Amino acid sequence: MFTRMFISGANNLEANKAWINDLNVFPVPDGDTGTNMSLTLTSAVKEVSGPKVTDMASAAKAVSFGSLRGARGNSGVITSQLLRGFCKVLQTKETVDAAAIAEANTKAVETAYKAVMKPKEGTILTVARGISEKWNELSAEETDLEKIFEQVLDHGDKVLAETPELLPVLKEAGVVDSGGQGLMVFLKGAYACMMGREVKAGESAEAAGAKAAPEDKYTYRVSYSVKPKLPVTQEQEAGLKSWLEAIGDHAEVGSDSEKLHVAVETDDPGLVLQKGMKFGSLVGVAVLNKREEKEAVKAVPAEKAEAAADPAPEAKASGFVKTKVPKEDWKEIGFIATAVGDGLSEVFKSLGVDAIVQGGQTMNPSTEDMLEAIESVPAKAIVILPNNKNIILAAQQAQNLCKSRRIEVLPTRNIPEGITAMSCFMPEDPLEDNLAMMRDSFANVKSGEVTYAVRNTQIAGMEIHEGDFMGLGGPKGIYAVGKDKTEVLLDMLAAMVDEESGMITLYCGEDIKEEEGEALREKLSETYPDCDIDVIGGGQPVYSFIVSVE
Repeated sequence: MFTRMFISGANNLEANKAWINDLNVFPVPDGDTGTNMSLTLTSAVKEVSGPKVTDMASAAKAVSFGSLRGARGNSGVITSQLLRGFCKVLQTKETVDAAAIAEANTKAVETAYKAVMKPKEGTILTVARGISEKWNELSAEETDLEKIFEQVLDHGDKVLAETPELLPVLKEAGVVDSGGQGLMVFLKGAYACMMGREVKAGESAEAAGAKAAPEDKYTYRVSYSVKPKLPVTQEQEAGLKSWLEAIGDHAEVGSDSEKLHVAVETDDPGLVLQKGMKFGSLVGVAVLNKREEKEAVKAVPAEKAEAAADPAPEAKASGFVKTKVPKEDWKEIGFIATAVGDGLSEVFKSLGVDAIVQGGQTMNPSTEDMLEAIESVPAKAIVILPNNKNIILAAQQAQNLCKSRRIEVLPTRNIPEGITAMSCFMPEDPLEDNLAMMRDSFANVKSGEVTYAVRNTQIAGMEIHEGDFMGLGGPKGIYAVGKDKTEVLLDMLAAMVDEESGMITLYCGEDIKEEEGEALREKLSETYPDCDIDVIGGGQPVYSFIVSVE
């Protein structure tokens, strides 16, 4: 029953992930809380569905192990820590009653709060604590699990509804906390199973919005080409097409002497993009919103497809191969950085990064991805640069799980901070000295990003409309809003550059042509004659510009 309830809850979250993604405070095209939580649970579902699960102890251990390694994004990591604490208690029980669940809930909340350096109320943590407290209160007198569960869910909804009062940014955006909503959706799926309404894959225990009409079954038309790392076999092409047909319609897969070409209609463009990245680097990405008959800027949230029939085994791996270099020949310090876009990857490699984990704003890599990257680097100590605040927890979780060597996580929150840190690395200096110097180096880096809005909202007093361009960053989270991406970039820079600024670096996304970048270089040189200007083709999707001011 525990296993079935867990899978039912995971299926319910999977069915509602797009709705949860849309609760993101910032209306960016890569709001991914629902996706991250769902993929975290999907990893646990794989483990708990295995043949070795024969009793409560093995089931609890499987859920804990699978969620920890599959965790991605802050919401996914916190979810995995909740499950870790919960299952730590359950794995000591042969059967579970109301008192045992009360004990497990208490441990879950305790574990999750400890995992976050600065716990913030009004988040999934608040909802989890409210649920635990209510269960403890009711189980002191009631033993009927169904009655307790029903009342706890009602209370959880009330706590969730109060999250905007605890986090002003939620109130201004007019949303509840997306992580807390994801937790409630998961628990309601589990409860449905207990009540005999088990949620199967592809179903939902509650409506998350009206479905598309049959003649317009899927929202997006996704197409791109892949420059493969290795030759793609006919079997792999067939496997990819079968997988695409499982999540969409009108799937097309073909190849020529240089590229693999993919197209499909789907409601999950990110799944399709991530699948393509398993084979190599993406080029010519296009996403058409069929319902609104307009083309998105270039990409949408990228997610890792884990719950469908994969191509041949070699295509399932993250692309990292365990190092075969003898330990006696390992170097002292190695580096792993997260980035997406050929240009950004090349910048990090030129600075000495050994392994690039594909991901960032458009795709949060999992703890498992980090562990596989670690195994590929022949170094006694490894420094990880997450380059995104939503990836730091997953990197730290990999650090805690890796026992074979020393792992350090530099909490770089964006690409400019990561590049600045790597620029300061001195190979001849000890690790401790380098870590101190690199931490100091990115502390004062100003960064900003330009992307487009996917819905109407209000942030920091600014009215934002769907299709507007936003300059993100700074103390309020947003610098500028407008209809023209270049004007937004210039407004953002005007807010970032001051008399102490000496260098501006502009990383252009895949939607920016080379001549546009050169024109911007000239414009910025005229506007800021006292600053060195560097314009680099980053090739990143979704974000037209990433800016660094130093």
